[in-house]
Amino acid sequence: MMKTYLWMGMLMVMSICKAHEGRNFVHSDMLKTMSANDKAAIVMVYFGTTHDDTRTLTIDRLTAQVQETFPDFKVREAYTSRTVIQRLAKRDIAKKTPLEELDWLKRHGYTHVIVQPTTLIEGVEMEALRREVAGVSGDFKDIRVGTPLLYTPEDYRAVAATLGTVPSEGRAVVWVGHGTYIPATAQYAMLGDVMNVEGHEHHFVVTLEGYPMLSDTEARIGKSGAERVVLCPLMFVAGDHAKNDIAGEIKEQLEAKGFQVETILKGLGEYEGIRAVFIDHIRFSLHHKMTDIVERKKVYATPGYEYRHDE
Repeated sequence: MMKTYLWMGMLMVMSICKAHEGRNFVHSDMLKTMSANDKAAIVMVYFGTTHDDTRTLTIDRLTAQVQETFPDFKVREAYTSRTVIQRLAKRDIAKKTPLEELDWLKRHGYTHVIVQPTTLIEGVEMEALRREVAGVSGDFKDIRVGTPLLYTPEDYRAVAATLGTVPSEGRAVVWVGHGTYIPATAQYAMLGDVMNVEGHEHHFVVTLEGYPMLSDTEARIGKSGAERVVLCPLMFVAGDHAKNDIAGEIKEQLEAKGFQVETILKGLGEYEGIRAVFIDHIRFSLHHKMTDIVERKKVYATPGYEYRHDE
């Protein structure tokens, strides 16, 4: 059954990855549609963290880099985790949800908005964000949601190249992501496959939830001949999961199998190559708009319409 779900997920991922190549997006220059009194903004959306150390090195760094890269835009932040927002509020640190941030932009006269998530995959967080934005799309002249870190084959290769900079000579490098129980979990397996294809055979991708779990990968790690393992979080920030699950339970599980284990608790947001992918996604959104499959189907149903193979 797991294999069936995995293949279903892989098919879904591959269809998603066609998006930048054609029919899922159309060329549309946001800036050229703006009039003299219009105002543009970028909302960087993070899950969030209560850990100040990793927030400074990841979230704050990317937000600042986006503002530097796009100086004509107002750059704002939003957190999706209500728990994180509530805990930070008790420390007098105010963070808004995406909808609260969009309401602020509306009230301050912003008309054109790019909402850029920092999620890894096209999973439940992306689905929720897209639905929220769709619900307030009428409040703006143009609002677009960017794509997650792993979307096109080019994204996978770029991420693999960055992860591959962690040395694997004489050891196995295990990247631990959060994971999900929906078919999108196949994106983690796809990243592991791309890592292998790109020549990083001693790099492995596992998840805390979904597939592949560490138990699914232990045999492959053993067959690699490595006696030492370095654990790295495949997460934007190195917060609770990194410090407790990865440096705790996962580390202990591998040590029980006889491996010598060390950890590199460095969030993905600390890597320049990862931040570059998100910035590239913002650039893409400035010049392309996602098409609506429902509207496309209406076009396909028009009498006399002839389907083209590239659609």
